[in-house]
Amino acid sequence: MNRKSLLAALLVLLTVALPTLAQEKLLTIDDIFDPARRVNFSGTPVNGQWLKDGLHYIVASKDRSASPRLLKVNATTGKSEPFYNAAKMEAAFAALSGIGKETAKRLANQNNYRMNPEETGVLINQANDLFYYEFGSDHAIRLTHNPEEEVGESFSPDGRMVSFARNNNLYVEDIATQREHALTRDGSAKVLNGRLDWVYQEELYGRGNFGAYWWSPDSTRIAFLRIDESPVPDFVVVDHIPYDQNVEISPYPKSGDPNPIVKLGVVNTAGGDVRWVDTYQYPAEDRLIVRVGWFPDGKKIWYQAQNRAQTFLDLNSANPDDGKSSNMFRETSKAWVEVVDEGLRWLKDGSFLWLSDRSGWRAIYHYGGDGKLIKQVTNGDWDVRGLDSVDEAKGSVYFSASEHSFIANHEYSIALDGSGLKRLTPTEGNHRTSFNSTSSHFMDFWNDVNTPTQMRLYDSDGKLVRLVDENKVDALKQYKLGKVEFMNVKTRDGFTMEAMMIKPPDFDPSKKYPVWSYTYSGPQAQTVRDSWGGTRYMWHQMLAQKGYIIWICDNRTASNKGVNSAWPLYKNFGELELRDLEDGYAWLKSQPYVDGSRIGLWGWSYGGFMTSYALTHSQTFKIGIAGGTVADWRNYDSIYTERYMQTPQNNVDGYQKSSPVHFAKDLHGKLLLIHGAIDDNVHMANTVQFLYELQKSGKQVQFMIYPKSRHGVVDPVLVKHMQQMMTDFILGNL
Repeated sequence: MNRKSLLAALLVLLTVALPTLAQEKLLTIDDIFDPARRVNFSGTPVNGQWLKDGLHYIVASKDRSASPRLLKVNATTGKSEPFYNAAKMEAAFAALSGIGKETAKRLANQNNYRMNPEETGVLINQANDLFYYEFGSDHAIRLTHNPEEEVGESFSPDGRMVSFARNNNLYVEDIATQREHALTRDGSAKVLNGRLDWVYQEELYGRGNFGAYWWSPDSTRIAFLRIDESPVPDFVVVDHIPYDQNVEISPYPKSGDPNPIVKLGVVNTAGGDVRWVDTYQYPAEDRLIVRVGWFPDGKKIWYQAQNRAQTFLDLNSANPDDGKSSNMFRETSKAWVEVVDEGLRWLKDGSFLWLSDRSGWRAIYHYGGDGKLIKQVTNGDWDVRGLDSVDEAKGSVYFSASEHSFIANHEYSIALDGSGLKRLTPTEGNHRTSFNSTSSHFMDFWNDVNTPTQMRLYDSDGKLVRLVDENKVDALKQYKLGKVEFMNVKTRDGFTMEAMMIKPPDFDPSKKYPVWSYTYSGPQAQTVRDSWGGTRYMWHQMLAQKGYIIWICDNRTASNKGVNSAWPLYKNFGELELRDLEDGYAWLKSQPYVDGSRIGLWGWSYGGFMTSYALTHSQTFKIGIAGGTVADWRNYDSIYTERYMQTPQNNVDGYQKSSPVHFAKDLHGKLLLIHGAIDDNVHMANTVQFLYELQKSGKQVQFMIYPKSRHGVVDPVLVKHMQQMMTDFILGNL
């Protein structure tokens, strides 16, 4: 063979061998979790935000040294330019007293801002004070200057005022004159005006959402909630790390405890007396106000109200002048009714679209402004997952749904009359979309179980305009990862469960492998998804490399296949969930490559409850790891728990049967319990009570407490510690 032929042969060999060698790396804890050495397996996905012109969006530059970080991008051409003059903004903030150079630079180069409706200025909360900056201006304005914090800040619809809550009172301030005035004056430690309390934020309006008020379209009035926590028992959370303990005392209504008393008021933004909406058809102790807004013409308020047990939901209208209220219609079901986030969309003719679970599947309904049903728009044994946009000129509604796949969202269009259903996202995997103001285009944030999020631009007919960001993560190609398989498993009574398996990369069907499984199991909270799973997924891949089969199977009540699939757990947590999970394990054990004597389970929060429940009610599991466990549902908050379980007073047997605490003596297998010491959501008392009963029953378990952590361990150093501990526990016992 001559030299040229030899070189060609070597080149062929290298071409074949290099991809194989490139995928031979094995994952380590450091690769996934070490703050200094971890690999960025998720890449840096773009997250665009449409501007109101519908032609451009803003996006954070991937160059962290860029100034400004925000770029203005022409959606169809991709041409970009700086969104604003960061140097001017930095100088304007640096000129303010008390704002140093580093702070000014940071404020002028943020990834996102709270912009006014015209997108010409921003409202910034810095060190508990509010600042306003008009793009291009030489001056920044300090709106507040006091030691108390301002929360829930927002612009008025006309952009001339800002609103916020301070000391649990609602304020407005004129930007031009910098004059503020209080709209309420009775705020206190127990009375919150325009600000959400813990349980309303956690269970109804969403974490991180502090504001409990809504501007009228003409900026002249504000509707707001007054939340009186006087009847609510306090709960004490103690941080033991400072030499002088830090003691937090917060109102927290456990299931069966009195709830906060909520009222709906309306006040003129110029000041004056509050007009209270007549909600007395709902007794104070049995009243939840779960959504509020204004009719588009600003003449009336709409609000959604429920009874404490959440067995119905009323859509009501109210006159802001005299407070008189009337019912438009009532939602009911055979179990509970859950408020749907963004479930009401007004149309220009005064009618509206409404999301409802009334049939057992979430669908879109078209109502007249008087509350009379016009048409059910979508229909079928699948759920609408989000109402995204409406093009009234075309008569088209755009929404995400599970019609094509129960384990991935897709985007659809349909005519207002219910005809012409069309899937707009043909690619398998999970799609999250964002439409522009004219409904002509949408951003598609796509990922699947193997691929971190990418962004594409489509027109409203589903035609690809351009690939915006492929977000390539070359590091993923270097590691030897197990293949992910999705499958269906039948329960004993025929329900089809979705399941996901990761086999070891060097899987040998003649061998028997132990199983490490993950669960959440809570109502309509699926975990089997054809979507990117981030660090948890990579940790599972690491365990697969170490010789474990990874198994995730959604029990029917967690499947998110219509609320009708969750209704069977009503008044009884744990029993049906475990029965379904056991049916999944029975299928697993029937596979010749599974070692049925070595199955482990882990989960957090509801998954921590489920793990604790499973190890005290079944002999299937050799080990379990339960984090942030709800060990007795009498310990958890009223609004979430009572939705599914009613009150302990009205469901004594259900609470007794659903509590691992009462079955500590039946523990089988080795159990590791983990809890954050200052968890203000699922209090550590849950795990302590469980531990006490385990100790009295002579059961040996392991326990790790994270002193500075709340419901999740988020400090990167502690996350690595926890994941190493969990890994060691698995390797040592399974």
